[in-house]
Amino acid sequence: MNKILIADDHDLVRETLAAYIRDAGEIRVDQAADLDETLSLIVKNGAYDLVLLDFTMPGMTLPEGLLRTIEANDGRPVALISGTASPDVARRALASGAKGFLPKTIAPETLISAVRHLLGGGIYAPQHFLESDQDESDSPHLTPREMDVLRGICEGKANKEIARDLDVQEVTVKLHVKTLSRKLNARNRTHAAMIARDLNLV
Repeated sequence: MNKILIADDHDLVRETLAAYIRDAGEIRVDQAADLDETLSLIVKNGAYDLVLLDFTMPGMTLPEGLLRTIEANDGRPVALISGTASPDVARRALASGAKGFLPKTIAPETLISAVRHLLGGGIYAPQHFLESDQDESDSPHLTPREMDVLRGICEGKANKEIARDLDVQEVTVKLHVKTLSRKLNARNRTHAAMIARDLNLV
């Protein structure tokens, strides 16, 4: 059975990614919330067949954090995951020894394919992303009310709870969710929370 370590300080993101991978079959998935915990788990459990490192979690730097993880993991595959890193960051990570770069916008089935490719010794780097000129500083402009709703989403609240907290109609909250998701290019609530956290919006 392959063993994978997912390191990300956002519980919702980590659990979602872990669930996708576990559902794909015979894979054991461990989780860490920062770089220190990542390195400790590698020491405790031995090298992992694949480590997925969040680019913005506490303790993580490029290339230092990446190189420390590669060394601790005995040279086995280490890939970066990020919702906001620019193509330039992805290219630097690959040049520093990362075996892959997985945007958090990746579809579940593509994630599984990428993980299998990495486990098989391949390198995963979405060419269309690497060749784009996206700027990581392009933060979307959200209204104060959209920010209120986004905070509620990040706290795991349902629309009804957010509406009650803000003293507005539930349909109003739904409208804000739709608008802010479009501004963040988010596919759903979970994805919006991932992006908001990576952009330090909440």
